[in-house]
Amino acid sequence: MDKEKVNQLLKEKLEDGEHVSPVLPEGIKNYLIDIDGTICDDIPNEEPERMATANVYPDALETLNRWYDEGHVICFFTSRTEEHRVVTEQWLKENEFNYHSLLMGKPRGGNYHWVDNHLVRATRYNGKFTDLVEKEVMIEVFDDGFHD
Repeated sequence: MDKEKVNQLLKEKLEDGEHVSPVLPEGIKNYLIDIDGTICDDIPNEEPERMATANVYPDALETLNRWYDEGHVICFFTSRTEEHRVVTEQWLKENEFNYHSLLMGKPRGGNYHWVDNHLVRATRYNGKFTDLVEKEVMIEVFDDGFHD
């Protein structure tokens, strides 16, 4: 799905006359993908001269471009800073990654705990991109007073 179609899906939405956050159609995933150590060599911000020549993880390129072609939204979400945007965009283009957006300035340090009013799923990258599989895992949730 191209960027223009994604923008149409995420355009202004009203419910009962009030603006609300848009929601993608069922079956369309909004992937937030890290860059360093996930789709290429792990390069810290302190060594930006290496960013332009990072080695691509081929399975990441193949999988992400397939997800893009299947109509999912691909957003790179990186701890690289705005001063690294040009080299990052150029590297993504040269290595033929298809994507919809690039967010810079993700907090560094890992151990992320995302709190959101929308459903969030997390998949930890462990060295190889493959098709996703379902597994039962324990998660932390807010105590809303309802117990299973």
